[in-house]
Order: sequence, then structure tokens, then C-alpha cells
Amino acid sequence: MNAVPAASETQTRFEGLDWLLSIGMAITWGSSFILIDIAIDHFHVAIVPLGRTAFGALALVFLPSSRQKFDREDFPVLLVLGATWMAVPFLLYPLAERTVTSSITGMMNGALPVVVAIVTAIWTKTMPSPRRILAVVVGIAGILLIALPSIDGGDAASPVGIGLLILALLSYAVSTNLARPLQQKYNPAALMLRVELVACVYSLPFGIYGVSQSTFAWSSLLAVAALGAIGTGYAFTLFSTLLKRTGIARSMIPTYFTPVVGTILGVGLNSEPLVWLSVAGMGVVVGAAWLTSLPDHT
Repeated sequence: MNAVPAASETQTRFEGLDWLLSIGMAITWGSSFILIDIAIDHFHVAIVPLGRTAFGALALVFLPSSRQKFDREDFPVLLVLGATWMAVPFLLYPLAERTVTSSITGMMNGALPVVVAIVTAIWTKTMPSPRRILAVVVGIAGILLIALPSIDGGDAASPVGIGLLILALLSYAVSTNLARPLQQKYNPAALMLRVELVACVYSLPFGIYGVSQSTFAWSSLLAVAALGAIGTGYAFTLFSTLLKRTGIARSMIPTYFTPVVGTILGVGLNSEPLVWLSVAGMGVVVGAAWLTSLPDHT
């Protein structure tokens, strides 16, 4: 797999494989908020990060590519990523969903490209190109169009829940930049396995407490297992692969589609009405993803 140098990562074509990776991540991440809702119906919120990281690591440990050895000098970064990339946001999302609906959570997650663009500009001390800025603005406009019917319908969105979601987005944005050198150096499955194992250790004490505060239900267990194996183990490996291939800016393309997936699931599973504003928003979001995928010209 060819990594893209940071200086030229926006100059290369966004290929068919990159679109397939993006669609795969959008489907898994777009459905994860409903799975979190199902999980916390019976499980304490602290079980979610423990279960996600444990099942995620279990899904990756059997992959031959995950067995690549790591240099000791990279261990400190792994220890930080275990917290900022997984343990912390994986706890913040279910905490937020106690006061914010899963649909609002999915729409808030669609703002991740904006947060990443801001954090990356500060981190690298460089401004994104005008086309990248335009793509972010168009993407947010599309997400707002998708969100308006839910807001008009009175979906719950408490300030505390929104604040927790913003913290989760910031945590992801910092991690995306912090992980970039390791993603250039190591196989995606190997990197994600180590990060998930570290996050699992961090989550263990809270998860043990959460077990004592929970009631067993197969629905919640299956939701956590799916969140872990598919939505964490495999999806984050796909993300790491996309980030390694295309760079930070274009690795955010899947997050544009998560509100689209959430809306479709809401219509299909919860019989929510599909209004023309949401359809228009989906079209705008697709346009933003296309703009993001275009290479910059020197």
C-alpha cells in the first residue's frame, strides 16, 4: 500500500478504492449511533467503550497484517491515542445519547470535517485551500438541510449532550493529526489493534463498574458486539487505510455521509418521514464529498 506524502496528499486522485472505503465507513459509522442507543437500553454507558475496544481488538487479532512489530519509541503516542482516539470519545457518545437523540448525534458527527480542518490548520500551521474550505461550507449546509426536519420535529438536544459531542469531535480531530506519522509507518490493522488494546485497558475499570449497574439483554450485547467488531475494529482500520492513502482532509469524506445513512435508517427502521429538505441535503452532501475528493492543483 502506498502512503501519500503529507506535502502532496491533496494533489493525488481519489480513486475507486477510496470511494469504496468511504462508503463502507459511512454505513458502519452511520448505523453506530442507533446501535449505541440499543446498547444503553440495558447496559451502563461505561460498558460501551470496553465492549467496543474488546470486540474490535478480537476482530483484528486474527488478521496476519495486524502482527507487525512496533518500535518502542512509538509507545508513548500509542498510549495517548488509546485515550483520545477511542476510550474518551467512546464514552462521550453514549453519555451524550442519554440526553440527545441518535439522529442528532449522527448529524453532529457530520460536523467532524469542520473540526478537523480547524485543528489541522492549527496543528500544521497551514491554511486549507479555498476548494477545501468551500467543500466544508457546502457539506455543513447539506447537513443542516438534513437536520432541519428533526429540529422542527422537536428532537431532544440538551446543551450538556451537545457539549459532550463537541468534546468527542475535538478528541477525534486531535487524534487524526497525532496518528498521521504512525499511519505512514505501520500497517493500518497493526496500528488499530494496538490502539484498541490500550483503549481496552483504560476502559476496563469503568466497564467493571458498569457491569454492576446493568441488566443483561441479548439486544444490548449484540449491539455492543457489532459496534466493536464492525464499527470499531474493521471500520477504524478502513479509516486508517483511507487516511494513509489520501491524507487528513479527504479521509473526512465518510463523515459527510453519516447523516445520510442515519436518515435512511430512520426512514427504514423507525418509519420516520422523508421530507424534501432531507433529500435536498443529501444531494448537497454528495456534492461536498465530490469537491473534497478533487485534487488541488499546484
